[in-house]
Amino acid sequence: MTEDLTPAEAYAAARARNAEQATALAPFREMYEFGLDPFQIEACQALEAGKGVLVAAPTGSGKTIVGEFAVHLALTQGRKCFYTTPIKALSNQKYADLVKRYGPDKVGLLTGDNSVNGDAPIVVMTTEVLRNMLYAGSQALSGLGYVVMDEVHYLSDRFRGAVWEEVIIHLPESVTLVSLSATVSNAEEFGDWLDTVRGDTEVIVSESRPVPLWQHVLAGRRMYDLFEEETDHGGRGASRREVNPDLLRLARTENSRTYNPRDRRRGKMIREADRERERRQRSRIWTPGRPEVIERLDAEGLLPAITFIFSRAGCEAAVQQCLYAGLRLNDDAGRLRVREIVEARTASIPDEDLHVLGYYEWLEALERGIAAHHAGMLPTFKEVVEELFVRGLVKAVFATETLALGINMPARSVVLEKLVKWNGEQHADITPGEYTQLTGRAGRRGIDVEGHAVVLWQRGLDPEHLAGLAGTRTYPLRSSFRPSYNMAVNLVDQFGRHRSRELLETSFAQFQADRSVVGISRQVQRNEEGLEGYREGMTCHLGDFEEYARLRRDLKDRETELAKQGAAQRRAQAAASLEKLKPGDVIHVPTGKFAGLALVLDPGIPAGRTNGHRGFEHHDGPRPLVLTAERQVKRLASIDFPVPVEALERMRIPKTFNPRSPQSRRDLASALRSKAGHINPDRHRKQRSGAADDREIARLRTAIRAHPCHGCDEREDHARWAERYHRLQRDTRQLERRIEGRTNTIARTFDRIVALLTELDYLRADEVTDNGKRLARLYGELDLLASECLREGVWEGLAPAELAACVSALVFEARQADDAVAPKVPGGQAKAALGEMVRIWGRLDALEEEFKINQAEGVGQREPDLGFAWAAYQWASDKSLDEVLREAEMPAGDFVRWCKQVIDVLGQIAAAAPKENSTVAKNARKAVDALLRGVVAYSSVG
Repeated sequence: MTEDLTPAEAYAAARARNAEQATALAPFREMYEFGLDPFQIEACQALEAGKGVLVAAPTGSGKTIVGEFAVHLALTQGRKCFYTTPIKALSNQKYADLVKRYGPDKVGLLTGDNSVNGDAPIVVMTTEVLRNMLYAGSQALSGLGYVVMDEVHYLSDRFRGAVWEEVIIHLPESVTLVSLSATVSNAEEFGDWLDTVRGDTEVIVSESRPVPLWQHVLAGRRMYDLFEEETDHGGRGASRREVNPDLLRLARTENSRTYNPRDRRRGKMIREADRERERRQRSRIWTPGRPEVIERLDAEGLLPAITFIFSRAGCEAAVQQCLYAGLRLNDDAGRLRVREIVEARTASIPDEDLHVLGYYEWLEALERGIAAHHAGMLPTFKEVVEELFVRGLVKAVFATETLALGINMPARSVVLEKLVKWNGEQHADITPGEYTQLTGRAGRRGIDVEGHAVVLWQRGLDPEHLAGLAGTRTYPLRSSFRPSYNMAVNLVDQFGRHRSRELLETSFAQFQADRSVVGISRQVQRNEEGLEGYREGMTCHLGDFEEYARLRRDLKDRETELAKQGAAQRRAQAAASLEKLKPGDVIHVPTGKFAGLALVLDPGIPAGRTNGHRGFEHHDGPRPLVLTAERQVKRLASIDFPVPVEALERMRIPKTFNPRSPQSRRDLASALRSKAGHINPDRHRKQRSGAADDREIARLRTAIRAHPCHGCDEREDHARWAERYHRLQRDTRQLERRIEGRTNTIARTFDRIVALLTELDYLRADEVTDNGKRLARLYGELDLLASECLREGVWEGLAPAELAACVSALVFEARQADDAVAPKVPGGQAKAALGEMVRIWGRLDALEEEFKINQAEGVGQREPDLGFAWAAYQWASDKSLDEVLREAEMPAGDFVRWCKQVIDVLGQIAAAAPKENSTVAKNARKAVDALLRGVVAYSSVG
């Protein structure tokens, strides 16, 4: 309390309040009815200080507050802010939120479907839209101050993740980046990368959930707490949480009921007792049915709830089971309100389509407060479910795991039926990260006091394993970045091949593969900037000083080389002379500590026996053992003989000589001085330098004297700059060699892609050809195939519906491969064009194999899938929804999503196709109009 403060403390607090009032954060905080959390304040303060931020916090914790503060800062500073999201539904939701706060004039929206007020200071967009703007050098980037990347952990996505890294790498340095992520276990590593490529970045990690989470297991009629005492409610508290012993006993009992062959040897009475005990146990333990679970949650006051079922069919079946069980979660007023909202949102859908879409069964479930939510549903239906759930009019949703990564749709409780899901290849246990994402929906901030995660009892469930899932926050961010053909031509067009390669080396993928390469690449870039400055410093008005410096350097290198050759030759001569020495030779040691007269006791030839020890070898040549005139016995080395040595005289060494005896050494040294003390050794004549007669040196000296820069008054000043340039260039090349030495780098993949594109005439060194400029406009998995089809005129003369069928093969991928039956395709020209597309793909596939471009690594062109061609052709030919869906055997949601993707690629083709002597661009636009009708036109989510 303020009255408890000392005058000094009160003064300090008043100063702190006044200082805060002077910041942009103070008026921003007043916009909210609730106070900001410490991590939100910390992130906002870092933003206002000019730093980038990475905020990693649990789902529902309010990370977007930080993004909204970036919007506030941009408006305050008269700059722009782009708010990017991974999916159109999130973009639409955030656009509506910002319009409500700042008005429609200040906020725009850019998605694949909508373009609203794109020149506004605040624009909400999907990440792909921003990536395309960066490559196109859009004028909309002018004045951009902040970019918010919501759900930045999407960069782990195998198909789309590369887009996030492209944006982060290519954004201008003047732009402040706000990255908002779910709780990830390697936030610091990701922050380090952002710090490397974007500059000063503050990493703010919040582990605490805004609403405490309680973990349960529902077995039979009983709801067990997973932990005996949840002191930190599913967070990372310091205290150790023990698994509920009742739950462990239950698991042991269940496991003990498994068949044991030794039971056959037990008596009949024991077996009867076991069976009776099992019957009693079974009456208390079972996996509750779906309606039973909802009724139990309702009775406990734990609705609304999301039940995650890892199958679309399972979600629909769950709704039907609840209907058959007579569940009603809404009162009469709620039912009327649901019908009113649903009818308003679906008014534009024709009655005949409503029947096909199962509208009336769907509406009946909604009126009872029950719904499914999965990707197979019509997008409009999904949006209605989301709206009703947020309003509290739908209280039980059965959803696939895609909801966990989607829009803001929190519940009081989350139910997991199983801890195993199909991952596309096999049934696998869900990971701790997936468990955290799924249960993160439990607990609505400002509404619920606590959230609840309920796992249904299944035979074989291990409470210890479940506790590990619930207590571990391991959701590592793994880069999925891979160069593509489109990326390659766009980069080369903008930066040139060499610079593009360096940019790719700074990707998060490369950072994770080898963190050192990112630092080296940045150093190379800094060195290249320094080289530019040095090049200016050595500029001479008389001529090319770089050429002159190279001549001087070549001369110096040649002189150094000859000097080394001379030294090596002298060492070889000296070694050869030492090998000729024999015991009793009197020599003169030319240099070193023992220079002077010496008597050879042992020539010390390599690879012999010394002191009785085999294998003692002198790797640097002979090492003679000598007696000096000063009575010392020493073993010399080749370094003591820089010049050849010759025997001056011969002496007999007494057989009784003992080198360890001082008397023996004194007598022999005295005899040595008497025998040869009067001899003056011949001074070794210095050999004529090899440089004197070297033709190359003569040529270089002549060229240097003849060079215009030789007469420059500032020659030596320029030479100093040239020497610095050379040293930095040499260091840079060493760094580049270190980068080259790394295996499996992103840059190597880029090199292979560039080589293939050069072969196909999309690139010529740093020049992007007309073919390449066309490819630069085509984004998608089969970008190169689409470009080749345009180049070869495969789609010329096709009708709009036929073109839609062909383009569908570029985007469609069947959920499960079915090679048993060939897909139905349109006849005539469309069939021939589809066959030609497959033939071109075969040629590209062979080229990719030749250039070692591996599809298994996420690079290259997969085979076109013809499975949606007939549905696209029928819909573009104005067939009814009933007929198209019946023949396609496809859920309405999937059909709409694939149509949206075909429309998107058709738009790209219309922009990339030749404008003259071609029907493709015109018919692509007609195909878009033909597809964009009915359920496809009024579905706002792609």
